[in-house]
Amino acid sequence: MCPSHPIHRHSNFFQFCSSMNLQHIFLGLLLLASLHTPPCSAAGAADTLAAGQALAVGDRLVSRNGKFALGFFQPTSAISKSNITTSPNWYLGIWFHKIPVCTTVWVANREEPITDPKLQLTQLKISSDGDLVIVNHDGSTESTVWSTRIANTSRTGSSTNTTTAVLLDSGNLALVESPSSSNVTLWQSFDYPTDVVLPGAKFGRNKLTGFNRVGITRKSLIDLGLGSYSVEIDTSGVVLKHQSPSVVYWRWSSGASTLKLIPILKTMLESNPQTKGLIDPVYVDDDAEEYYMYTSLDNSSLTFVSLDISGQIKLNVWSQAQQSWQAIFSQPADPCTPYGTCGPFTTCNGTSNPFCEYFGMAAFVGRDFSRVLTTFRGTAGYLAPEWLGGVAITSKVDVYSFGMVLLEIISGRRNSPEAYSSSNYHIEFFPVQAVSKLHEGDVQSLVDPQLHGDFNLEEAERVCKVACWCIQDNELDRPTMGEVVRVLEALQEIDMPPVPRLLAAITQGPGGAIIAEGSDSSLM
Repeated sequence: MCPSHPIHRHSNFFQFCSSMNLQHIFLGLLLLASLHTPPCSAAGAADTLAAGQALAVGDRLVSRNGKFALGFFQPTSAISKSNITTSPNWYLGIWFHKIPVCTTVWVANREEPITDPKLQLTQLKISSDGDLVIVNHDGSTESTVWSTRIANTSRTGSSTNTTTAVLLDSGNLALVESPSSSNVTLWQSFDYPTDVVLPGAKFGRNKLTGFNRVGITRKSLIDLGLGSYSVEIDTSGVVLKHQSPSVVYWRWSSGASTLKLIPILKTMLESNPQTKGLIDPVYVDDDAEEYYMYTSLDNSSLTFVSLDISGQIKLNVWSQAQQSWQAIFSQPADPCTPYGTCGPFTTCNGTSNPFCEYFGMAAFVGRDFSRVLTTFRGTAGYLAPEWLGGVAITSKVDVYSFGMVLLEIISGRRNSPEAYSSSNYHIEFFPVQAVSKLHEGDVQSLVDPQLHGDFNLEEAERVCKVACWCIQDNELDRPTMGEVVRVLEALQEIDMPPVPRLLAAITQGPGGAIIAEGSDSSLM
């Protein structure tokens, strides 16, 4: 959840004044007017954090153009506007400020999230030696959660800390030393990407120092820790890796082929009405550094390149009409290219339907038991992904199974047909139909035909939405059974569920078209 409160430089002063009488308040305001502090309106938000100031939970910095904000936030996964699953962890990050979908583009403390009860004791500030730090206060002691780790020696012999942190119009958080009119950049977030590269940011390596900018996916929508895939540039070119085990699954070689990539990419972008005149990609390779960068040709548009949780690099554009992000370009194009796309005990074939198939367990436990677990060999069924993923099993596996059973109640038949072939399976597997028709607004065709249309359409849609939320891949995105009951009793509203990743894989046609698109939270 992205906060919307600006940083108040004198918030403690106003809290003090609230406990005083009007005379004291008036005198306090006169005193406040005489203070020589950087200008800041309580109705607006600053873009700069100077030495001696602090950014607390609920405060924010906003870039001068209003596009980006920085502050503490909690990742969320929304079942509905009134029912949002919120991570217990808090992070310091940067997000797009003017759109309704909270989309993070950079996170500081990915591996050191902040939790209660330390939350209200947490601040972002400039340390005495010029570092930008997140600190926790515990009585008289102060501990550092995260730091830019800059050994600033430029002020040797000076007792004045002139370091400031500025959120630039590009979305770059820069730590600058400003003893004179020419600012010196000591550190910047563009050099330490998470899973997003914004326009104007270099993505590549410094040949002289060996410094390399590496992007790593997040674990899930609400866990922003280091995920399964990474992207970087090494001596052989652009490399996509699976983290553990370390496996290179996609590579674009440097040299002559890279020089050809930019013209090819530009031609591809110009030939697509969605991307024509949108961005201008460049590639630089000299004695000092090698990097890719792109600039936005339309300042009114919002774009970013991300390394998706699926392991694909995607160019995302904000659609004002649909009020959502649209992925208009992705590499590698084959969804089976990323290592471990379909998980353990599976095979992946991008030219078949479905391209994710379970295989191992049925051969060991026999056909009948396989049917109990997964309806039929080689299909997705009642088993939650956790059972086959080697992760902790929670009560949410039962929620997943309940969702599958609920879909069978809706249709009046098994989710998987008694007989199927590779050509018709993606059509006959009912959860695929359900999620596709739900997004198309055609719920009526999903209901048991033996009812002859004698049912409440609003209730049917509610049940379909609940079922599709229950079968989400990530257990944290699934509702609790208590929430399910409240939604079914119409005591709680529910939003349109995203397409589960496994079902999105099943709906991937031979030509690469997705039957039903999923939605993106991110953070991104």
